[in-house]
Amino acid sequence: MKTLHKKAFIVIGSGFGDEGKGLATDMLCLQHPSPLVIRFNGGQQAGHTVATSDGKRHVFSNFGSGTLRGVPTYWSAYCTFSPGSMLKEYAALRKLGVQPELLVDNLCAVTTHYDVLYNRVLETARGNSRHGSCGMGFGATIERQQLSPVKLFAQDLLFPEFCKIKLKTIREYYRQKLESQPSFDFDALEHDAADEHFTQTVADLLRLQNQHAVRFVTTAEVFTENTPWQTFVFEGAQGLLLDMDFGFFPHVTRSNTCSKNALALVDQYLKPQLSDLELFYITRAYQTRHGQGPMTHEEISLSLINNENETNQYNEHQGVFRVSPLDIDLLNYALQCDNNYSYGLKKNLLMTCVDQLPGYQVPYFKGNQLQGANYEDIPLLLTQSFSKTLFSFSDCAENINARVLVSF
Repeated sequence: MKTLHKKAFIVIGSGFGDEGKGLATDMLCLQHPSPLVIRFNGGQQAGHTVATSDGKRHVFSNFGSGTLRGVPTYWSAYCTFSPGSMLKEYAALRKLGVQPELLVDNLCAVTTHYDVLYNRVLETARGNSRHGSCGMGFGATIERQQLSPVKLFAQDLLFPEFCKIKLKTIREYYRQKLESQPSFDFDALEHDAADEHFTQTVADLLRLQNQHAVRFVTTAEVFTENTPWQTFVFEGAQGLLLDMDFGFFPHVTRSNTCSKNALALVDQYLKPQLSDLELFYITRAYQTRHGQGPMTHEEISLSLINNENETNQYNEHQGVFRVSPLDIDLLNYALQCDNNYSYGLKKNLLMTCVDQLPGYQVPYFKGNQLQGANYEDIPLLLTQSFSKTLFSFSDCAENINARVLVSF
């Protein structure tokens, strides 16, 4: 009988993003042999912070969060691919002394400068009714790719002359769409120069392909039994409460942030190879939200400590980074949303940023009542039971294992 020895883990944020998915992904890469990180939703708008005990620190957007440990990334067809954003991050990682390795699915939707432009014009025109976009063109790319015939796939970048033809079509597509914004003059911009810059970016990308730092692949060849990877870490982007089906419209992202996409890949390609499949749900010890949209109990002031390295700072697109006490009812709602896809699977919980609350005491709302508890008691308030509960008191994955305190 054939012995199964490959494992898969799915990392899911349980809030509005910024829960610590990068930390969890890095931890799993550290603890398991021959890992491959798979991004299965979102795109270049993600920001997953990873810090290592040897002093490296990076915010990942276009590469998986195991990259500092030499772990390759598979950018699945569920994600958008931004050549310009990827190249900037590649250069930043090389400055850190890291050699990233990226496998890009041929069928990823490519984000162009026109998608970014449209995204920003529309979000700006919304004024005080902004949706909370990061301004990176993710949602515009998905809308164009899924709802119109004007498509640009990652594989098209391998054929620069054909890519130029498609770029002209995309320009005309957005010229027509932006006619509904009379205050914006589309033709006043230097589109020819922008197109030339995009073409040069593609040329730079293809040079990385020739150096084998970037490869364009099909899904099937990534998950064939003959690949060297023994551990598959599916790294989610954003959080369950931003899911396009379960979040609070219109303040959602145009993707499934739950385990739906990851489990679809597992079911279609990996299941016969796996000995174990586990999910890790990530939450901070308090609520966060960066961008427009509702967040419960933000009228309650929260005093944080040890948060000098917070990645999320004010920016013109998302505004201030908001925090509030943990909402147990909202957390239960998020976990229930994912349970529609993950029922019966082995589940774990990682609570991060515990050290940022004085005395490790967690203020929380349950039944609309403000209460408080020691961090170890918080998982007991949830309706979902977990095989393992972990707590993080720093931003380094090396320190998490020593804090496995509760097992159900």
